[in-house]
Amino acid sequence: MKPFVRILLTGAGSPAASGVIRSLRLNRDMDVEIIGMDCNSEAAGFHLANKHVVGPRASEESFLPFVLSLCAMEKVGMVFSLVTDELIKLSEAQHELLRLGTRLLISSAESLRKVIHKGRLYQALQTMGLAVPEFRTVHTPEGLIHAIYELGYPARPVCFKPVVSDGSRGFHIVDNSADRFQMLFREKPSSAHISEEELLRIIGGCADIPETLVMEYLPYEEYSVDLLAKHGEAVVAVPRLREVTVGGITTKSLIAKEQDIIDYAVAVVKCMQLNGNIGVQVRRDRHREPKIVEINPRIQGTIVHCTAAGINLPALAVKQALDIPPRKDELEIKWGTRMTRYWEEVFYDVHGSSYAL
Repeated sequence: MKPFVRILLTGAGSPAASGVIRSLRLNRDMDVEIIGMDCNSEAAGFHLANKHVVGPRASEESFLPFVLSLCAMEKVGMVFSLVTDELIKLSEAQHELLRLGTRLLISSAESLRKVIHKGRLYQALQTMGLAVPEFRTVHTPEGLIHAIYELGYPARPVCFKPVVSDGSRGFHIVDNSADRFQMLFREKPSSAHISEEELLRIIGGCADIPETLVMEYLPYEEYSVDLLAKHGEAVVAVPRLREVTVGGITTKSLIAKEQDIIDYAVAVVKCMQLNGNIGVQVRRDRHREPKIVEINPRIQGTIVHCTAAGINLPALAVKQALDIPPRKDELEIKWGTRMTRYWEEVFYDVHGSSYAL
């Protein structure tokens, strides 16, 4: 008889939700029921879930009591969080959840604090001997401008991003060589490029800025490596070459067998002692060596591409949480699998019921 698992999927409105739900239902070794949770009453993932509930944000004091109460009431067997801000709170509540019969495949709160803060992450990896971009952490406008010049601007572009941020939020490239005419008339007004003059105009007069990571620009290919880890040891690692992205979300990608990228991501997971579904973002530097961009210590938005390539990472995570070993064929990667993403709609009637065409 197949095991039955009721899964609470938080962040049901996130880009990953639909792919995670489809992946979980594709696995024939278990029966799943999915409860979608989100702070948005019109989260697209609600349409695909068996049940759904509108819940508080991770920043609210009621978040954890709400999750614990829901898990107890619904007899939830496992929680999947797709929201970075929730992870530390959930990790700290693992024992409480387990007493309710709810499993959680997640890294320790100590590891999460290191990897979510990009400055601490870079420092930790550098201390352990892993290659990282040249970087500085700053918290004043003067420090930001000074760091940009220290890292090679204007001869080379330099980029920066808040040390705690999700997706492409707050990411900018200071580049003296960018074609401003081309950007003005040919590109959409969403470019990450910014001139030094624009930067100075925006931050001029500010006493301080959010703590920011300033780093060398990595000009070559970008990869999202989706991994399943077991207390620092990689069970499987699947690199996706990000060929086209829109707003930080991959719209075209390739499952690429590039061993140096795999080895680097596996080493990162080991150094940081990560557990469960992990995403390691990597780019090649000007010498085409892989270097870290950031870590998503959770399921990533395009994990469904791995499912299409034979590696159903959400289902494998459930099995790992239940101590069910994966079959050999579940770890066989179909290298060269391509993905193109397109938009699809969910509609709501006047009563709030969802439907699709």
